[in-house]
Amino acid sequence: MSSQKRDYYEVLGVSRTADDAELKKAYRRMAMEFHPDRRPGDKEAEEKFKEAAEAYAVLSDGEKRSLYDRFGHQGPAQAGFNPGFGGMEDIFSAFADIFGGGGFPGFGGGGGGGRRVARGDDIEIELTVSFLDAARGIKREIEIDRHSACDTCKGSGAKPGTQPQRCRTCNGRGQVAHQQGFFVISTTCPQCRGAGSTIAEKCSGCKGAGQVARRATVSVTVPAGIDDGQRLRLNGQGDASSQQGGDPGDLYVLIRVQADPRFVRDGDDLWTDVPLTFAEAALGTRVEVPTPEGSEHIEVAPGTQPLSKQVLSGRGMPNVRGRGRGNLVVRFVVLVPKELTPESRELIEKLGPHLYSPRSAASQEIHEEDAADDSHGGDSDKGSVFDRLFRKKKK
Repeated sequence: MSSQKRDYYEVLGVSRTADDAELKKAYRRMAMEFHPDRRPGDKEAEEKFKEAAEAYAVLSDGEKRSLYDRFGHQGPAQAGFNPGFGGMEDIFSAFADIFGGGGFPGFGGGGGGGRRVARGDDIEIELTVSFLDAARGIKREIEIDRHSACDTCKGSGAKPGTQPQRCRTCNGRGQVAHQQGFFVISTTCPQCRGAGSTIAEKCSGCKGAGQVARRATVSVTVPAGIDDGQRLRLNGQGDASSQQGGDPGDLYVLIRVQADPRFVRDGDDLWTDVPLTFAEAALGTRVEVPTPEGSEHIEVAPGTQPLSKQVLSGRGMPNVRGRGRGNLVVRFVVLVPKELTPESRELIEKLGPHLYSPRSAASQEIHEEDAADDSHGGDSDKGSVFDRLFRKKKK
């Protein structure tokens, strides 16, 4: 087959809007047609089977499918998806009546119904970080409880000096076959529970389990820009396999980001409110603004209106995939005092008649002039209502 990857939707023969049921039906049909057990020695069929399995692994997963739709084959790859089929046990179990649990060339089973060595269990923990740590990135040392190979028996489960014996029920395959119509269905051996071997004398350190619970310290690198609810995967940091030769599981770290009262996150953008007094908003000022890197000063223009915004480009949250960073949106909140001293009240009362009022006769006259000009195609470049009102007062 060509080394150029085909479009996954084309591989399964479905539209780009296909739902889960359509995807599963299409993949089931192809798996039944090209399964290596049904076409032994047919390399082309085996390649088509692998291609269909890879396509279904991506399109049946919402996150991987979204990445594929946006970025093509590179999207799932950059997110850590490995199309080598070593981590597709969920697909095999979902179509157990097709795969039968037995191995076949290229899919981890070794061919000819060989035993697939089970990997260890995955572990998931939560890690809470501050908002600023999430913005800047941080490395943490965490402690977890996990199962590791027993030091006494080196994971075999057998008493030192002895060896596990090949299971007589399955002859070491870990599975037993049953005829069902035209198909041969393989199930886990009830005697050895899939291990392929039995233990006559158990290790005293682990009671034959081959593993013991231990507390371990793991280093976790939290990338800059991570959001609350996202997960990190640490390959091979989960529980050890219960079978010799099996890969350990993975450690999933669910990130919880503490809220920061100064910021509201919107994707990679951040919003922050900066309070202003009426005098500062009217006359202009210089204020201190918080950013993820520390405070900085910005100029507030005279006549700044309540809830108006100023955008600081590139001062927001870093993109967790390293694609630049968002903006910081500064919103100005003009504070009105609820209580006034007698002196303050007197000053405001003196100032009041000199300020613009949308209810004044002069402002109403200006609005009527605007309406008349608009109806006759008049000149619109006359300045703001505020400017023209002040000009009228000066006259």
